[in-house]
Amino acid sequence: MSKGLLPEAAMERVLKKAGSKRVSSDAKQTLREALEEKAMIICDKAIKFAQHSGRKTIKAEDIKLALK
Repeated sequence: MSKGLLPEAAMERVLKKAGSKRVSSDAKQTLREALEEKAMIICDKAIKFAQHSGRKTIKAEDIKLALK
């Protein structure tokens, strides 16, 4: 089991809220890896937007722009 930024328990809650009855450890780990990878892409874009605006602070608007 590799360590990630997001807890596996949160991945299980997400999967169960989506309708799953049971969740394997493998599924939790795979979802975590996918979400962390996507989050890093979004963060990278948001950082560039903030820097372009001459800021060091990432704002919600930067995240929203990065999601488009």
